[in-house]
Amino acid sequence: MPLLECVPNVSEGRRPEVVDRLISAITAGGGVRLLDVSSDPDHNRTVLTLAGEPEPLHEALLALYEEALAAIDLTRHEGVHPRVGTVDVVPFIPLGDTPMEVAVAAAHRLAPAVAGRFGLPVYLYERAARREERRLLAAIRRGGFEGLPAKIADPAWAPDHGPARVHPTAGVTVIGARFFLIAFNAVLDTADVEVARAVARKVRESGGGLPAVRAMGVYLESRGRAQVSMNLVDFRRTSILGALERVRREAEGLGARVMESEVVGLVPEEAALGVVRDALQLPGFPAGKLIEDRLRR
Repeated sequence: MPLLECVPNVSEGRRPEVVDRLISAITAGGGVRLLDVSSDPDHNRTVLTLAGEPEPLHEALLALYEEALAAIDLTRHEGVHPRVGTVDVVPFIPLGDTPMEVAVAAAHRLAPAVAGRFGLPVYLYERAARREERRLLAAIRRGGFEGLPAKIADPAWAPDHGPARVHPTAGVTVIGARFFLIAFNAVLDTADVEVARAVARKVRESGGGLPAVRAMGVYLESRGRAQVSMNLVDFRRTSILGALERVRREAEGLGARVMESEVVGLVPEEAALGVVRDALQLPGFPAGKLIEDRLRR
């Protein structure tokens, strides 16, 4: 059977007891592996990484929506990360030899099921999008939860599934299929969020920066630091190290430096090996250079 990764992003990162209930809902039916849980109080967001076959993933995600909608009220939600829904975004990613068409089919199946069961407006994005202007998640999110009533009233932004009205506590949800995305953040040694925003403008692709990089500057209240928060949407075009080096250079030009970096969720092995290739200037790495690979043969 084809294997998929799914990375639901939920608008809750401050109440561990709620996150625990979400995890219990996902794992109750079996057949789905929970690979990672990353919660952040400043972003007020939890990223769950799941893997499984399409059918058990479908059932687990419906259980996740049911629990999330019961436990989270978006009208009371605050955080630095953009969001439009309680279950904000649910991307499917093909693993191994699974073709992208399987991920697209999983998204196209889940979307009407969520809309029908929960009365949620659903938008399809990336490879599952049915309209070109909805391929980018940022375009759907523009205006945030607070701007949704006006946006959804525009016929051009009628949802792909579900009612053309915002759910009062859960907003909307965005479901799609895509390549691996690496959520990579750099924490600066300054509390000045304008420095982080200036760096983000220089780094992101839309500002003439690095290809396949999306970035924003935010203030982390819990740390008293500014952060450059990035999505590397294709590590084959811009590597983790390439993104970090550019952030370092731009930050230093503004009198700041990178204190530490962090990865939210998981990264593909190939992306991690790419960091070593870049740093050591070893274009053929690993090519038989890993002891563990030899031992597995």
